[in-house]
Amino acid sequence: MCYFYVLIYRFMLFKQLRSLYLSLLLFIAVLPYATQAQQHKADDGKQIIFIENSWTEALKQASAQNKYIFVDAYASWCGPCKMLKATSFKNSKAATFYNKNFINVAIDMEKGDGPQLAAQWGLQAYPTLIIFSASGKPVLGSVGYINADQLVRFGEAALKK
Repeated sequence: MCYFYVLIYRFMLFKQLRSLYLSLLLFIAVLPYATQAQQHKADDGKQIIFIENSWTEALKQASAQNKYIFVDAYASWCGPCKMLKATSFKNSKAATFYNKNFINVAIDMEKGDGPQLAAQWGLQAYPTLIIFSASGKPVLGSVGYINADQLVRFGEAALKK
């Protein structure tokens, strides 16, 4: 009879351990996604949030929100474009300013609608930064790398026009 109780005890203990093990596995599996979502929310104020490669979506949002559009016209091979993304666009002051005041769109000018837009806008070099009105009319432009302070001043100048 004592052996029977030992078996029951072991079975119950195994069941509890199995439940604990499954809970632990679930926790480990879900943790990366939870921290990734939290990290993305935390980054919203630390970098400029861009619509990727969709001029039409930027126009729709700008019209609906009555905001200017900030365009980062870039090429994937462009060194100064990469520097902008790594530094100026990740500056918290610039990010807060642009995320609040503009619809931001980054367009690879060599893919999708990029070549057509580059021809339409007369682009000659990258990066080219352009601010458009909500209706899609150019307000102000800049060619080449600019630091975060210059980027904020560029945006402020466009808002005054």
